[in-house]
Amino acid sequence: MSTAPMIEVAGLKKVFGDHTVLRSVDLTVAPGEVVALIGPSGSGKSTLLRCLNLLVVPDGGAVRVGARSFRFGEGASLPGTGEMAKFRAATGMVFQQFNLFPHMSALANVMEGPVTVRRMAKPQAEALARNLLAKVGLADKVEQYPSRLSGGQKQRVAIARALAMEPAVMLFDEATSALDPELVGEVLGVMQSLAAEGMTMVIVTHEIAFAREVADRVVFLRDGVILEDGPARQVIDAPREEATRAFLSHFHRQREN
Repeated sequence: MSTAPMIEVAGLKKVFGDHTVLRSVDLTVAPGEVVALIGPSGSGKSTLLRCLNLLVVPDGGAVRVGARSFRFGEGASLPGTGEMAKFRAATGMVFQQFNLFPHMSALANVMEGPVTVRRMAKPQAEALARNLLAKVGLADKVEQYPSRLSGGQKQRVAIARALAMEPAVMLFDEATSALDPELVGEVLGVMQSLAAEGMTMVIVTHEIAFAREVADRVVFLRDGVILEDGPARQVIDAPREEATRAFLSHFHRQREN
């Protein structure tokens, strides 16, 4: 395993109006590592994740994914559209909402990125898309349109679509929070398989049991600051910080009931 981190964030700052969302955040993620970001609503988890692929442009600090890095803040020039597109291509992003094209089949949704962005020949893109849909358990749904799919199936198409760009890193922003409880497991199962294959992943989640089982590390944020960062089971079972203990206490109570 390479010793250089796959993701490196240094002094990251983000302000919306008069509200500082991220306060000098430092984070590294090794190749093949799975990091879960947890914390109360408004703690900066999703903003941090979106800064990793520049969907949100930071106001200070630096972000590196693979070989590409950018600095932000005073004296730094913002990356151009082309540079940003190349940077984003290295990160696959899966959101709460599925954002599928409603007028396209599952197959066409997954093919779209490789054909239009990567300029892949259609037969090659179709073969890739079929393989990825099979990988997420949807080989029998390739011709279905989103309106005919369950929420869990739509989210699995969204994961296949992100994987079709062959990213170095996968980012998941509360990927199961919009799903009915009975559909959560099928999406978490796909994420668990990706982790087992060695995909570098950063996951914003409230699925604490999943984070404990699948993540290598858990990072706890509150008020835009990382308060605790350590091995997943240690942070979840025996957190050092009082704020982490308070946040996790109701999850532990749910597990006991």
